[in-house]
Amino acid sequence: MSTSATAMPGAIRPSSSWTGWGQWLALVTMTIDHLTRYVVPASWDLTWAETSIGRIAFPLFAAMVAWHALFNTRNPLRYARRILVIGVIAQFPYMLMPRASDALILNICFTLAAGLAWGAWWRELLERHRDQELSSGWLASGMAASLVVWMLLGNWVEYGHHGLLLVPLYMLAMHHLSHTGETLTERLLAVSATLPVLIVAGLMNSSDMAKSFTVATCLLILLLSAGAARHVPEITMKMPRRLWLAWYPGHFAAIALWLWLAGGLS
Repeated sequence: MSTSATAMPGAIRPSSSWTGWGQWLALVTMTIDHLTRYVVPASWDLTWAETSIGRIAFPLFAAMVAWHALFNTRNPLRYARRILVIGVIAQFPYMLMPRASDALILNICFTLAAGLAWGAWWRELLERHRDQELSSGWLASGMAASLVVWMLLGNWVEYGHHGLLLVPLYMLAMHHLSHTGETLTERLLAVSATLPVLIVAGLMNSSDMAKSFTVATCLLILLLSAGAARHVPEITMKMPRRLWLAWYPGHFAAIALWLWLAGGLS
């Protein structure tokens, strides 16, 4: 999920050092999740890894997408399109994974790209309304239309309606946390902006263990957004860009090949 290195005009740019560590952690935890789900025999009883370590990946990916959209790119929609391209490439091997249902589900890149586009859309509407370029009626109509799209699209993407909410809610929380002033009102507003993220994270999974790991990951990201990011050192071994872009579709292709050779794909 790459992004350009230029920030949005006028945006505050906190340290992004944590995202270098986040890339490695996201790929490792996602791969562990998918290996335990699709490759490791059920007799090994490693479902605990899927419902614990595996629940770190998605909120971490969503956080990095939201962070880069706010602080490291001039054009969030172009960034969303790049994520979408990865999703299109990954969709065929993703569809080969064994599933309980034959329903068509679009992979996580579609969730992230749609969430980013939605968050950017809301941000633009609110800025135009603040600058009096958009009336309250048009603002309400635009937001209502986006909610209709959210209701429909949530049935087709991985992590569903809750997943689509995570990136825009992260963007809201990160914006307020990075712009927190000295007054009590501003600090309370920043804290209140974090609550929707934590609520959605808690609703995203069914088991208590999965909920705990997802909420804990989101809480850590929010603490980084509140200022802890400046204390994170630069990573010594940065992830190669090609590896970052290719891993998601590539690891699904490798798993599909393994399952086919093992007779797990019909």
